[in-house]
Amino acid sequence: MATAPVFPPHHPSATKAGPREWAALAVLMLPVLLVSVDNTVLAFALPEISSALQPTGAQQLWIIDAYPLVLAGLLVAMGSLGDRIGRRRLLLIGSTGFAAVSVAAAYAPSAELLIAARGALGFFGAMLMPSTLSLLRNIFLDGDQRRFAIAIWASCFAAGAALGPIVGGFLLEHAWWGAVFLLAVPVLLPLLVLAPIFVPESKDPSPGRIDVVSIALSMLALAPLVYAIKRLAGDGPGLTALVPAGVGVVALVLFVRRQLRRPDPMLDVRLFRVSAFSGAVIVNLLSVFSLVGFLFFVSQHLQLVIGKSPMQAGIALVPGLAVMVVAGMSVVLLVRWIRPASIIVAALLLSAMGYGLVLMLASPSAVTPIIVAFAVLGAGIGAAETLSNDLIVSSVPASKAGAASAVSETAYEMGAVLGTAVLGSILTASYASHLVVPAGIDAAQATAAQQTLGGAHAVAETLPPAQAEALLAAAGSAFDSGVAITSAIGATLTVVSAVIAWRMLRPRQNQDLGKPAALV
Repeated sequence: MATAPVFPPHHPSATKAGPREWAALAVLMLPVLLVSVDNTVLAFALPEISSALQPTGAQQLWIIDAYPLVLAGLLVAMGSLGDRIGRRRLLLIGSTGFAAVSVAAAYAPSAELLIAARGALGFFGAMLMPSTLSLLRNIFLDGDQRRFAIAIWASCFAAGAALGPIVGGFLLEHAWWGAVFLLAVPVLLPLLVLAPIFVPESKDPSPGRIDVVSIALSMLALAPLVYAIKRLAGDGPGLTALVPAGVGVVALVLFVRRQLRRPDPMLDVRLFRVSAFSGAVIVNLLSVFSLVGFLFFVSQHLQLVIGKSPMQAGIALVPGLAVMVVAGMSVVLLVRWIRPASIIVAALLLSAMGYGLVLMLASPSAVTPIIVAFAVLGAGIGAAETLSNDLIVSSVPASKAGAASAVSETAYEMGAVLGTAVLGSILTASYASHLVVPAGIDAAQATAAQQTLGGAHAVAETLPPAQAEALLAAAGSAFDSGVAITSAIGATLTVVSAVIAWRMLRPRQNQDLGKPAALV
């Protein structure tokens, strides 16, 4: 651990933000809102996508994962690029591309083309999120105002997740599944108009040259590692997992060595010597892992086991998402009296209790227990995410905000990828192994039913009522058999995250940042 201040502390006497800066914050919330809406809507649209495009279990996971996989591979590179060419410029380029590809995704005629469109969305999405957080870091110089702005930024994910199921549910009940992707267009058009007016351009005043080798190494490290974890979770150890894992590890080592040797590194990896920075990154990754894993199975349980419509399922999660927003905003006040490290630890343990409630309920047939469990989980995630993001961006000089923001977003997206890949793969494998196909169903139908829960519902629509009812009952039971396993994993990882936060974010270690302990 570092023992001396690495970066200068942020002074409470810093320039206060005015109306124009708060207007810029409102504009920058548009892409944040879009990304959170897009992720939630997709989870709720999966049953209809499964019915329309008939993806295999692997393709269904790739429809979800293609976007964050590409995103994770490019975030560090795009954050560094924004530091060099201008964060607002990169934001506008990404917004234009994202809107155009969203239209293409809406009309994708096959699972393969939808996966390709999701990958392209990841490319342009990588330009959006680091730009928003790094711009906030440079717009809000006062520590209290910056923390409040980041709380709004983090809470906007929850607000978008709350809005997504309702708007998306309405669209799914009145239009085809592709309509959910068209939501990007009305969100991004105002951004393209208002950002040049209200959002000031910012970049590193002394940028180094664009390092193509470092960009390639960062992509070659992150993408294969995530892919390897996906294969390991789905198929177990084998060449399809070990080879990409080896490539990723080698590329990661080469990337780190290159950054340490360069006078103007794309990413200053020495940041990770600061315990608060590295601890906050880990908290980000594991807490999002738990949240996304929970949403993956609960959205399907509400629709395909309990029988709610997409809109009803979305409304059922709104209370928990509202709690997440309130918790994220409330910690801005609590840090005046309670150390952030203590709040983060308590918040993560609270999230673990949410998973514990799911374990106790086993297979809830009513909506209320799910609402309560998600509210408990959301309260903890909302509080932990706000403070961990603030620790990450406040630990670096303003000129390097893009790279630090990219690390934060990489942790977020890696958590999203791993939450879906690991917990989703385990859930899919458990479902397939536990499903007992009723007699009278032919081999092709049985294979389709064993792929996914959505596939079982598609098959049931072609069967006589008695057989359909038997298949759906068996499929629901098989699906929930995996929920207990994934919930236990989610709870365990959240507790592990709390232990890491306790060890790495304690006041004594936070002196590494050169800040008063009460502020960290």
